[in-house]
Amino acid sequence: MTTVQRRRDGSDWLLGPPDQPSGRLRIRVQALLTTLLVGTNVIGAAIVFGLTFLVTPGDGPSTAYLTALAIAVPVYVAVAVVIGASLVTVSALRALRWSLEDKEPTAEERRTVLRLPWRLTLIQSVLWIGGVVIFTVIAATTQPEAVLGAIFAVGIAGLVVSAIAYLFTEFALRPVAARALAGRADAGEMGAGVERRMLVFWGLGTAAPVLGLVVAALAALTRDDTSISRLAYIVLGLASVVLLFGLLVTVLNARSVVTPIADVQRALARVGEGDLDVEIWVDDGTELGLLQSGFNEMVQGLRERERIRDLFGRHVGESVAQAATDGDVELGGETRLVSVLMIDLVGSTTYATTRSPADVVTMLNRFFAVVVEEVDDHGGLVNKFMGDAVLAIFGAPADLHDHAGAALASARRIAERLADEVPEIGAGIGVSTGQAVAGNVGHRSRFEYTVIGDAVNAAARLTELAKDVEGRILVATTTVTVANSDEQRHWRAAGSPTLRGRQDPTPTSRLA
Repeated sequence: MTTVQRRRDGSDWLLGPPDQPSGRLRIRVQALLTTLLVGTNVIGAAIVFGLTFLVTPGDGPSTAYLTALAIAVPVYVAVAVVIGASLVTVSALRALRWSLEDKEPTAEERRTVLRLPWRLTLIQSVLWIGGVVIFTVIAATTQPEAVLGAIFAVGIAGLVVSAIAYLFTEFALRPVAARALAGRADAGEMGAGVERRMLVFWGLGTAAPVLGLVVAALAALTRDDTSISRLAYIVLGLASVVLLFGLLVTVLNARSVVTPIADVQRALARVGEGDLDVEIWVDDGTELGLLQSGFNEMVQGLRERERIRDLFGRHVGESVAQAATDGDVELGGETRLVSVLMIDLVGSTTYATTRSPADVVTMLNRFFAVVVEEVDDHGGLVNKFMGDAVLAIFGAPADLHDHAGAALASARRIAERLADEVPEIGAGIGVSTGQAVAGNVGHRSRFEYTVIGDAVNAAARLTELAKDVEGRILVATTTVTVANSDEQRHWRAAGSPTLRGRQDPTPTSRLA
C-alpha cells in the first residue's frame, strides 16, 4: 500500500482528509466558500468606506453623500453576497456533481473543476463592477465632485476582493481538485497556470497602487482646493491598503506555490532513502499539478522497474540481473575458470509415487530452499532448477575469490542441512572445477544465462556416482587442490573412476 504524502501547512484540519465522504466534502467546501467569500466582501466594503473619506475632494463626503453610502453600501453588499453566494453555490455544485455522486469525472468535468476558481472569481468581479456603476451614480447625484473618488474607491476594493477571493476559492476547492486529478494530471486539462496567477498579483501589487497614485495626481491637478497634506493622506491611505492586503495576497500566493514544491522535495528525499512507497496528493490545477503528477508517475515507474528487477533476479539470480542491467545483454559468453556444483535427489521417482503431488511440491520447496540459501551465502549462483536437480555456479558472472573453496563449503553445508531438514529423501552432490563458457545462449528474443563446458559435464557425472558414496558427496580432486588450505582439510582421496564420456580416469575426493 502506498503512502500518501500529505500537506504540512496546517490546512488539513480545514480541507479534511483525501478520502473523506462525498457528503462531508460538500458541506466542508460549501461552508469554506461561503465564509471566505462573505468575509472578503465585508473587507471590501470597509475599504470602500475608508478610501471614500480619503479621496473625496474638499472637506470630505457631504452629509447627503455619506448618508447615501451608509445605506447603499450595506444593502448592496448584502444583496451582492446573497446573489454571489447563490451563483457560486449553483456553479460549484453543478461542477462538482460527479464528485458528490462518487463518479469518475469526464475530461470536460475535470477541466471545469480545475477552472472553477476563475469562474467564481469572475462572478465576484462582475458584482463589484456593478458596485462601481451604482456608487458612481450615487456620487454623481449627491456630490458630483466625488465621482472620480467613488470609481477609484470601489475599483480598488473590487480588485483586492477579487484577488483574495480567487486564492481562497482555489484553496477551498483543493480536495475536489485532488479527486478530479486522481493522482494524475494532464496539460490539456489544467486550469489557470502559475503565469496568469502571477499577473493577477502584479495587478494588485503594482498596477493598483500606481493607478491609485495616478487618480490622486489627476484630482490634485484638476482641483485648486487639493492641499499637499490631503494628497499626502490619500497616498498614505492607499499605501496602507495595498501594503496590508498585498502582504496577505503575497503570503497566500507564496504558500500556494511553495507548498506543492515542498511536498515534492520531501517525497524526493524519501525516494532517495530507498522508500518507493510514496505518492503525492495531486491537488493543484496549474503547472505545479503537473509537477506533482510527474513525480507520482516517476515513482510508479521506479516501483515497476524495481518489481521487474526483483522478479528478474528471482528467475536468473541477483548477480546475473545486476550484470544485465549494468550493460548491454548480448548472445555469447566468455571462457572462465569456474566451479560447478550439481545436486540431484535420490529416489525421487519412488517418492513421488507414494506421496500426493502437494506433498511432493512441499518437499521440493524445502529442498530447494536449503540449496538456494547455502549457495547464496557462499557467493554462488543457482543457475537452473532441473526437475529435482539443481545446477549452481561459483565464479560467474561475477568474479569470486576462491570459488573452489566456496563450492566445496557450500556442498558440505547443503549435505548437513538436508540430513536435518529434509530427512525423508537423500541427494547426491557433485563438484568440479574447470574452464567453461559462461554467457547467454538461445535467441535474441529468448535466451538464458548458463555455463557450458567439461566442468559442468563432470559435475553431473560425479553427482550420479555420489549417490552410492558415503556422505553422498563426490568432488573432483582438482577442485580440492585449488581450494584454500582450511577447506582442503575436510576432504580425502576417494579413487579415480572413469566418468561416462571420458577415456581417462578422474581423481576424486569425498568428505574426510
